[in-house]
Amino acid sequence: MRRAAPDPWLALRRFTAARIALGRSGASLPTREVLAFGLAHARARDAVHRRLDPATVDAALAAAGMAPAIRVHSAASDRAEYLRRPDAGRRLDDASRTRLTAAAARDAFDLVLVVADGLSALAAESHAVPVIAALRPLLAGWRLGPTVLARQARVALGDEIGALLGARQVVMLIGERPGLSSPDSLGLYLTFDPRPGRTDAERNCISNVRPEGLDYALAAARLAHLLTGARALGKSGVALKDDSAPPALGGP
Repeated sequence: MRRAAPDPWLALRRFTAARIALGRSGASLPTREVLAFGLAHARARDAVHRRLDPATVDAALAAAGMAPAIRVHSAASDRAEYLRRPDAGRRLDDASRTRLTAAAARDAFDLVLVVADGLSALAAESHAVPVIAALRPLLAGWRLGPTVLARQARVALGDEIGALLGARQVVMLIGERPGLSSPDSLGLYLTFDPRPGRTDAERNCISNVRPEGLDYALAAARLAHLLTGARALGKSGVALKDDSAPPALGGP
């Protein structure tokens, strides 16, 4: 039986989840690595097709001492249409518009937070509420609107949600496209003065929020910094730079 040849880069695997130093068996990959690749691919596919469970998010909000979310839905009727029609995921359905209009306040909210499934409901269910819980103490004095839970949502859906609720800023906490080592990566998309028609150049993104990537506390601190900067500048996107201090690297 032929043994897999050791890879001289094996020590580097301590520092990354990327597929490096896989070794080889003859001219092929070792069987364990072929099986691991298949498992990672299946997890990524499952993350894309998995349905968001609103009860799980509401339970996490309640455990953090927050009220249940307002539930909205995009114009994409189901997951299949959502994946085929990105444009439908950027607009609310009629019932959701009515619900949000009724929830709007006379005075504008400083910020509305939207938890959205995006391309990984697993990311939204697992990481969105811990980020919100870490963020809220950093925004003392801010008038926060109700949390919104959006299904079959694309990033731009936050623009319509924020506009209907009268929010000065909106943040979409949305599941990102899964990778083969990250089926549960959460993205945070900040838009100042949200309204339909905003472009990606007018928002800021904090990516790869999860315990194995950017942790909750650091993501919340960076987001609070950008929110404060956007309020002072009066705009977000390419005009707003993330000049927050990077974390110190640990280890020897």
